[in-house]
Amino acid sequence: MRRTGDSRRRILVVTSDSFGPRMAGPAIRCLKIAAALAADADVHVLSLAPACELSDERFAIRRTDLAGLARQGADCDVLVLQGDVLQRCPSLKDSRAVMICDLYDPFHLEQLEQARDLPEQTRRDVVRLATIALNDQLLRGDFFLCASDKQRDFWLGALAALGRVNPVTYDQDPTLRRLIDVAPFGIDAASPVHRGPVAKGVLPGIPEDAELLLWGGGVYNWFDPVSLVEAVHVLRERRPRLRLLFLGMRHPNADVPEMSVAAALRRRCDELSLTGTVVHFNERWVAYEDRASWLLESDVGVTTHHDHIETAFSFRTRVLDYLWAGLPVITTAGDTLADLVEAHGLGLTVPPGDVPALAEAIDRLLGDPALRDSCRAAVAALAPQLTWDVALLPLVDFCREPADAVDRVDSQVVAGNKQPLRHPRSGTRQVRHDLRKAVEVLRREGVGAVAGRWVSRRRR
Repeated sequence: MRRTGDSRRRILVVTSDSFGPRMAGPAIRCLKIAAALAADADVHVLSLAPACELSDERFAIRRTDLAGLARQGADCDVLVLQGDVLQRCPSLKDSRAVMICDLYDPFHLEQLEQARDLPEQTRRDVVRLATIALNDQLLRGDFFLCASDKQRDFWLGALAALGRVNPVTYDQDPTLRRLIDVAPFGIDAASPVHRGPVAKGVLPGIPEDAELLLWGGGVYNWFDPVSLVEAVHVLRERRPRLRLLFLGMRHPNADVPEMSVAAALRRRCDELSLTGTVVHFNERWVAYEDRASWLLESDVGVTTHHDHIETAFSFRTRVLDYLWAGLPVITTAGDTLADLVEAHGLGLTVPPGDVPALAEAIDRLLGDPALRDSCRAAVAALAPQLTWDVALLPLVDFCREPADAVDRVDSQVVAGNKQPLRHPRSGTRQVRHDLRKAVEVLRREGVGAVAGRWVSRRRR
């Protein structure tokens, strides 16, 4: 292992996302990872994005280009990567550093929806390249992080298909936690602070006594905001103080364009005469440090999505912001955090695309103070289990004694991983003959005889 002058490990945490006052999930997660590791290591956070406007006394943060990343990646002990970093800088595969791949965002599943508006061949190419980018990580990585047990099962299947679930990794740890573990998004341990009015009584059309539903993040193709707007429309006469606020329409990363569902959302709000009266759009992304005020002025946090594969393996980080602020949650059922809401009584869940059920849930939660208080109490009880120091404990533990994956230092296993896996019967006639003979010997003489003949043949 390479060491710095004070014998502390040098760790690089690398993202393609931008750092600044306005940040999306990948950049936020990188900063939290860096903070968790900085107590025991010399941590440097690097961004390949054009903008890098933050500093932190606990660790270095700076922008780099691909050449700079390649140089620094060759001169560190541990690399923590996410997204498309390895795809953009493939020379990192040859680094001697222990590589930790953060798979909390299965972005090839997102691309199935995000790329839907592209020409068909382009869409296929985008999904294929995203899959290749992730497979490269799965083959090279020494340790993997994901956001939930359900995601872990998904990634274990991918790792197994690529040969990373093998006798070497299994014998080291039959649970395979040494290969991949769960380190979800977390919440801050410090309680949110309201710094001043931002929505109620401030934004035109949102009175101080509004019943405010908050959509606390971007509007992407895998979400279903139109059903939410339809439900609000159903309730507009029954609940005249009801307001719905979409907190961030423009992504802070300029490379992320407004998606087709956002246009459909605006169009439907206009058709229903809701825009600016009942439904409100905060066009600019809210600064990370200011989000608490918006959350604390809201009455309910909402998120709605479709029933598809992205939903099944998603981890809706905006829901964690709701829980951090003590908000009751209304969400579509079907993902990990919806299961959490149901299991702990943190709010209400509804079937995908069910506008009447969604309207009923909104009406019920806003109209029943006892239910809201119950949800808030449940949120407060659960919150200590969701903090970043708890969420990132598997990563911190690994980085105290980082090591190359055992199957990557086994030359025979590495060579096998580079070849596509084949079913035994797709090989030569000799292989098929050997398998038939092995089955016959197993039936007649048992496992010991098969093993003995295999050893004898290996010696010959």
